[in-house]
Amino acid sequence: MSQWDAQQYLLFHDQRTQPCIDLVQHIELKSPETIIDLGCGPGNSTKVLAERWPNALVTGLDNSSEMLTEARTLHPQWRWILGDIRTFASDRDGLKYDMVFSNAALQWLTDHARLFPQLFNRVEPGGALAVQMPAVLDSPAQYSILELIQNPRWEKHFREPLRDWFHHDLHFYYSLLAASARRVDLWQTTYLHIMSGPNDIVEWYRGTALRPYLQALPDDFTRQEFLCEYSQQIAQAYPAQPNGRVLFPFKRIFIVAYC
Repeated sequence: MSQWDAQQYLLFHDQRTQPCIDLVQHIELKSPETIIDLGCGPGNSTKVLAERWPNALVTGLDNSSEMLTEARTLHPQWRWILGDIRTFASDRDGLKYDMVFSNAALQWLTDHARLFPQLFNRVEPGGALAVQMPAVLDSPAQYSILELIQNPRWEKHFREPLRDWFHHDLHFYYSLLAASARRVDLWQTTYLHIMSGPNDIVEWYRGTALRPYLQALPDDFTRQEFLCEYSQQIAQAYPAQPNGRVLFPFKRIFIVAYC
């Protein structure tokens, strides 16, 4: 399992947290008593949940000890669990929650046809499953990674399968959940982040999608060469505006299924 760098991830704290805020504001639950935040990372999403429902018992679950160390340091008052989302989802005898929540984590997991119904089964009657995921597999920043790793110069380093992002369209999730849910809300939003330059986009991806690829490379020198080539592609794909800023569109999908 590749390691996470909480500080790298939080370089863009506001941009990464805003979709979580938008999702929470849309959820129509008045006073959930128990909430679990799956893939909670350093706790930025968990903080949003606790502020929205201050009387709820809030738990954060993540498989990264690095992220949970940061979460516990910043927010020692909440419960943090080192664990795997798939294991949580498939535990038929596990506790149910008024809200099962996940912000930008489930795109790392495949087989959503099985995963999402399992997660919905962990929701108490009257509760909700609420999910936000990036939907950028066709974006230049994401596609540039695939182009690089298929280049003969780099493909020798990536012969082993690596964890990549995964998602379906909203029709898929509606069909998957509508038969069991009392109601399903779905929407998508493209956030237009204004970056100071193309290197900000590189740093953004270093905190997420580039991680498994960089960690598969043998040494720091090779990683820097890989990043240099990626940076060149990003600079071409995201041209600077007259004021030097770079516009970085980032699409996300949102799903709320009520039990």
